Amino acid sequence: MVGRVWVGLFILALPVAGLSFERTETREVCTQHDRLRRPYFGDSHVHTAYSFDASTQDTRNTPRDAYRFARGEPLGIQPYDENDQPTRTIQLDRPLDWSAITDHAELFGSVRVCMTPELDGYWHPICIAHRHLPSVSFKLLAGRTMVLKSRWGLCGDEGARCAEQRGVVWQEVQDAADEAYDRSAACRFTSFVGYEWTGTVGEGQNLHRNVIFRNEKVPTMPVSWVDTPSAVDLWDRLQAECVDGKPGCDAITIPHNSNLSGGLMFQSAGVRSPGDDGMAIGVAEAQRRSRWEPLVEMMQHKGDSECDTAAGWSDDEACGFEKLPYDRFGAKFSAFVSEELPGAGSFVRDALKQGLLVASKHGANPFKFGVVASTDTHIAAPGMTAEKGHPGHGGAGLGAGEGVPIGFPDDFEFNPGGLAVLWAEENSRDSLFSAMQRREAYATSGTRPIVRFFGGWDYPTDLCEQPDFVARGYAEGVAMGSDLAERPEGSGAPHLAVWAMKDGSVHGTALQRIQIVKGWLEGDEVKEQVMLVAGGDGSADVDLATCEPTGSGGATTLCSVWTDPEFDPTQPAFYYARVMENPTCRWSQYVCNAAKVDCTEPEAIPDGLVACCSEAHRPRIQERAWTSPIWYTPGRQAVH
Repeated sequence: MVGRVWVGLFILALPVAGLSFERTETREVCTQHDRLRRPYFGDSHVHTAYSFDASTQDTRNTPRDAYRFARGEPLGIQPYDENDQPTRTIQLDRPLDWSAITDHAELFGSVRVCMTPELDGYWHPICIAHRHLPSVSFKLLAGRTMVLKSRWGLCGDEGARCAEQRGVVWQEVQDAADEAYDRSAACRFTSFVGYEWTGTVGEGQNLHRNVIFRNEKVPTMPVSWVDTPSAVDLWDRLQAECVDGKPGCDAITIPHNSNLSGGLMFQSAGVRSPGDDGMAIGVAEAQRRSRWEPLVEMMQHKGDSECDTAAGWSDDEACGFEKLPYDRFGAKFSAFVSEELPGAGSFVRDALKQGLLVASKHGANPFKFGVVASTDTHIAAPGMTAEKGHPGHGGAGLGAGEGVPIGFPDDFEFNPGGLAVLWAEENSRDSLFSAMQRREAYATSGTRPIVRFFGGWDYPTDLCEQPDFVARGYAEGVAMGSDLAERPEGSGAPHLAVWAMKDGSVHGTALQRIQIVKGWLEGDEVKEQVMLVAGGDGSADVDLATCEPTGSGGATTLCSVWTDPEFDPTQPAFYYARVMENPTCRWSQYVCNAAKVDCTEPEAIPDGLVACCSEAHRPRIQERAWTSPIWYTPGRQAVH
């Protein structure tokens, strides 16, 4: 079966209607072009020295360095020795296919002034603090700009100096992306121009979005949180300055870290402060949001945002994956902020369910999200997701080991992050961006399994055994991220075809199971259910002392054609697949083992590694992938 399905995935090129994409750029035609599409692994969330919270940690690598790393070249990282040479070097075991650099746009100019000796303002006290007292700078430099939306004197009269340098940095961002993009027929690597819109309200409640542009046609300046007080205002500006204001310009925005939004991320996009909590989503926003936000970030190094069991709204035991013990940045950095358990409104699965409810009232679903994952690296290391040897991504302020001789390289509760996978005809900007727009994407927690997910009304039960699995998946139904066609008269429940293959590298781990997650609307109540459709429990585990696999069980490939036994044609619903791998060691356990931590001798444990023996330590991890959903709406036509 493996060989036959592989043929269906990558070689068979039958004509399939509706699979073309618009070409908006001039470039060589890619030699490898597959109408049945291939999976392209990338990272849509990457910070370099141009971000204020990366430069405070002595990250010196630029977007050019980050792109070189993504393409497989080694990268020197902090700490630096007395000769300003990096003391550590890291390298991906496999290059990425694509990446976007998304530095925080709000402080582009200020960071450049503070880090460039020849510029006036370099010796301003705030700049000195930025270079030498990171914790102080984080509050003063970022705090004034992000909270008060004003500038320090280092920016000159009316902020003119920082505005000028902001333009210089934005041009460098564009130049780096242009240089990294492989426009030859080989199409080895694709870069996207982008940045982060860093909306933050209240007690550090996160409303951040990554802005990704389709091609080299971008606005004169990035539209930042300082310029626009809500996501709706951001879309207004992007519409005016990109879509309408510059021929050929197009963009999307990707929300991330809803787990740190204090429940605000999936409120109305017009939210400007915590006082707007509960703002209703109107018809216009419901229609508009899915255009601007076709994707949402399911996971990154600051935690998983799929679902949670802690607050009691879900009984899915797999939701306990890579959770943070706080629901907003303020609770991490301030002792007097309430550490409430994150509620359902902070998670993607609940948003998908609430989207069904809004659609039943307005006829449009504002939360029709496809899913991706990324690293949110702050050391310019896109795609650095391996658990073993994790160098720490350094986001959200200071590194965990600062001032500690032996410690974790990142905050204990963080992780190496995930990857975004796009099913596209070729590795070009137009093809990949089209995949983002149609939501044919999936997220992984960092490994590289290959996952297909189709929905239709009459797939044969033996489709997994057929050599044309993928061709028939497209021809007789829709792919992940789409709406099912209108239900044919007399048909029963939809047939969902899911196929997964383990990461094929030496680091690949066997697949344990595939689950289908269903959400549906029953009257005015949203419900959810998780069903096992392939694989199951085995004895496979990991020896925590050696990190070697133990037991048995797991598969190279898993496949299923599943029919919902409780399908009700009058109830709107969505379905997505979750692929679970066998357990392996978490990055923190590799660190504990390397230091030979013995929890029976607490007095011998270095101060920086005490957490190895804490109840909060999760020594093993179960890597996974999540597909974008497939939606069913009574009477709705298919959308590809």
